[in-house]
Amino acid sequence: MHTDLVGYERLGSAALVTINRPEVRNAVNGPTADALQAAYEQFCADEEALCMVLTGAGDEAFCAGADLKDVASLFPRLESEGGPLGFTRLTSPKPTIAAIGGWALAGGFELALWCDLRVCGEGSTFGFAERRWGVPLIDGGTQRISRIVGLGTALDLVLTGRMVELDEAERIGLVTQRVPRGEHVAAALALAEQIAGFPRETMLADRAALLAGLGRSLDEGLAIETKNGPATATVAARGASQFAGGKGRGGTFDT
Repeated sequence: MHTDLVGYERLGSAALVTINRPEVRNAVNGPTADALQAAYEQFCADEEALCMVLTGAGDEAFCAGADLKDVASLFPRLESEGGPLGFTRLTSPKPTIAAIGGWALAGGFELALWCDLRVCGEGSTFGFAERRWGVPLIDGGTQRISRIVGLGTALDLVLTGRMVELDEAERIGLVTQRVPRGEHVAAALALAEQIAGFPRETMLADRAALLAGLGRSLDEGLAIETKNGPATATVAARGASQFAGGKGRGGTFDT
């Protein structure tokens, strides 16, 4: 992996993946995309990494999308399994959090949408800026944005390519957590630890059922949820016993 382009660091229960090209607002070229896919695969294989936190170096930009000055280096990845920007056509088996500081534009916006949750520092701005250059959304943006903000708002953002400031992003549901400028990575890592602190089997089963049921009928979704239930019975019984014994009351739980 090009560790100079993409950093991978285990911090507690989280894998911190950092796009390290601040001189170009963390824009992604071919080698960077290869490194992102390698980091994703390392995260998937790391049994002790329960969440991935994706961020960009510095506070100016999370990611400005494809590096248009080196876009030819991405051409070999256009039909790749992982996607042009690394892993955008793959579904993570474990929770993912985008730690966003500054610009999340074009493919960078699509990377943020790939994540389950988005923790944003003050001043963060989103937008499908590729609209003005005729570059298509090919890293999952057309499919994920409507699932998060609804079809009407998604069409507005995709068709106009306008910038979305943090106040609006929070209002339309893009933002999971809003924090002071410069604190997005620390806050995302804290959120990752919170999630990792819950019984793993049930958390992962519930996440998988939610994702698999998206777009299906209620009956189909309930069938998926029901199928996942028996696999977590032992964990659920243990948790219920702990609650009955006094743990978890008042909103806290110590596994």
